[in-house]
Amino acid sequence: MSTFGKLFRVSTYGESHCKSVGCIVDGVPPGIALTEDDIQPQLTRRRPGQSALTTPRNEADAVQIQSGTENGKTLGSPIGMLVQNKDHRPHDYSETDVYPRPSHADYTYLAKYGIKSSSGGGRSSARETIGRVAAGAIAEKVLKLANNVEIVAFVSSVGPVSIDRDPRSESFQNLLSTITREQVDAAGPIRCPDPSVADEMIKQVEKYRDAKDSIGGVVTCVIRNVPVGLGEPAFDKLEALLAHAMLSIPATKAFEIGSGFIGTNIPGSSHNDPFYIDPSTGRFRTKTNNSGGIQGGITNGENIYFSVAFKPPATISQEQSTTSYDGVDGILAARGRHDPNVTPRAVPIVEAMAALVLADALLIQKAREATRSFVNPESSI
Repeated sequence: MSTFGKLFRVSTYGESHCKSVGCIVDGVPPGIALTEDDIQPQLTRRRPGQSALTTPRNEADAVQIQSGTENGKTLGSPIGMLVQNKDHRPHDYSETDVYPRPSHADYTYLAKYGIKSSSGGGRSSARETIGRVAAGAIAEKVLKLANNVEIVAFVSSVGPVSIDRDPRSESFQNLLSTITREQVDAAGPIRCPDPSVADEMIKQVEKYRDAKDSIGGVVTCVIRNVPVGLGEPAFDKLEALLAHAMLSIPATKAFEIGSGFIGTNIPGSSHNDPFYIDPSTGRFRTKTNNSGGIQGGITNGENIYFSVAFKPPATISQEQSTTSYDGVDGILAARGRHDPNVTPRAVPIVEAMAALVLADALLIQKAREATRSFVNPESSI
C-alpha cells in the first residue's frame, strides 16, 4: 500500500511521468516551525542530474507545502506537499507497451492490476520516493526537537569496492560516531567518506556507465542520540520496522543491522555487548555495539547502524533479449535516462525512511509513557 506508519503516517502519490508527485503527512505535532526551507535540502540531495554519475534527467524537485501549516507553524492537521514533474519524457518508454523490461516491474504491475503506467516505472520508479524524503525531513525535525537525534547515511560499497564495515573495527565505529552529512557531501559525488576508496568507487560507476550498463552498491546509515525504549515487540521490533522501511525503497535487495552477517562468524562470548554505567553521565551503556543499538527489538540508547544493498538498476541502455507480452521474442533497447548506480541518490532516501520509523516509534512510546504516568506512576526501571 502507499501509506507507512501508525501515529506518524505518510501517504505518497504519483508516478514517474505524471504531473506531480508528493505526499500527505498526518500525525505531525502542532506548533513546530516548518517551511519549505526545512524540506528542500534533502530533496536537493535526492534530485536527479547532480553529477555525471547520475541520470541526466533535469528536475529542480522544488517542494510546495499545500496544507497543514500557517504562518510557518504546523497546525497538527495533515501536511500536504507536492513536487512538479517538469522534465518528463513519456515517449521514451513506448517500447515497454510491447516488451517488459528485464528485471523491472512492467510485467508484475500488469499481472497484478491488469493495467500499468505507460511511461517510466510508474509507482516503482524512484520518483515515488520524493514524497518519502519530504515527509522524512519533517520527521527529522520532530526527532531533533525531541532528543537531538542525528541520522547520517553514506555509500559504503560500489560493486566489489568497499570500506571496512566490520563491526569490531575501531575505525568503523569511530566513523559511525563522528560522520556528518556535511562530510558525506563534501566527499564528492559518490558520497563515500573514505577517500581511500571513493575514487575507486567512482571509477566503477564510470566504467559501467560508459558501457551502457549498471552496477549495485551498499548504503550504510547510523542513527545517534536515540531514546531508550523505542520498538514494539513482538512483531514491530524496531529492527523489523527498519527492515520493512528500507526494503520498501526501490532497487533494495538486502538489509543487515549491527553485526549483521559478519556476526554469524563470531562466538557469543565475543559477540555479547557487556553493560556498564558511564561515570560521566550515569547512563547505562554497552562497551561494544554488535547489537546495533537494539536488543529484544527495543532501542538501548546506543548508536543504531545498518546497511542496505541496492541492486544494479534494471533499466540500462544496452539491447537486451526479452519476450513481448504476446510471446514473441525480440530485442528491447531502452531509451530513457537512468542512473548507472543509485547509491549516491539513495543516501537521503535511506535517511528519510529511518526518520519515519523513529518518529512513529517515538510517538508510540510517548503515548505509552503518558498512559503509564497516570495509570501506574510508581513504575520505573
